[in-house]
Amino acid sequence: MADGSPAPLELAYPFDGRWQARNSPARRVPSHGTHLMGTTYAIDFVAVDEQGRSAPWSWRAAVATEPPEAFVGFGAPILAPCPGRVVVAHDGEPDHEARRSAPFLLGYALTQARRVRAGAASIAGNHVVIATGEGGPFVLLAHLRRGSVRVAVGDEVAEGHVVGACGNSGNSTEPHVHLQVTDSLAWDTARGLPLRFRGPDGPTLPAESEIVRVRAGA
Repeated sequence: MADGSPAPLELAYPFDGRWQARNSPARRVPSHGTHLMGTTYAIDFVAVDEQGRSAPWSWRAAVATEPPEAFVGFGAPILAPCPGRVVVAHDGEPDHEARRSAPFLLGYALTQARRVRAGAASIAGNHVVIATGEGGPFVLLAHLRRGSVRVAVGDEVAEGHVVGACGNSGNSTEPHVHLQVTDSLAWDTARGLPLRFRGPDGPTLPAESEIVRVRAGA
């Protein structure tokens, strides 16, 4: 690119259906407020219903935690957004109760530093990393459902291959998929790389809170 930064990696969306963009790098960079673990250009997607809700509102949403099974996205297939070779396939982390109420969100935020110190699995939860070439870039899909990872290290995957299911593992307050691209698997020093998604009018980056609709097979 003209400013010297690498060209964005063009990807397919890793899902079908209706998903809302959160923490989009179209809003700010670094998108998650930090460059830590290569998250500079990371983006989150939350599955929503026709009313734009990730789950029906209830008294639990206001004053308590909620079971992840109550959310639209929980268990939805997560797809490889590019062809490549699986270099990380981590499963076995629990899916947490979801948190939408302010007191529980605050309490969870106060424990985030502890999860960072615990390492990548504590942050990413169940996750898959696909190498797009021999030396990268590397595409991370995180917060997958426990027991859902359907690939193993060394597998060659095609774009659209089901790699797992949306979950609420790792550093996650409600079921969603986190996607990022990095230049390395050494998470302490990995640099985040820009990304774009293939759309009908060319590569695009969803705006914050934009709802993306992807039709199966499109």
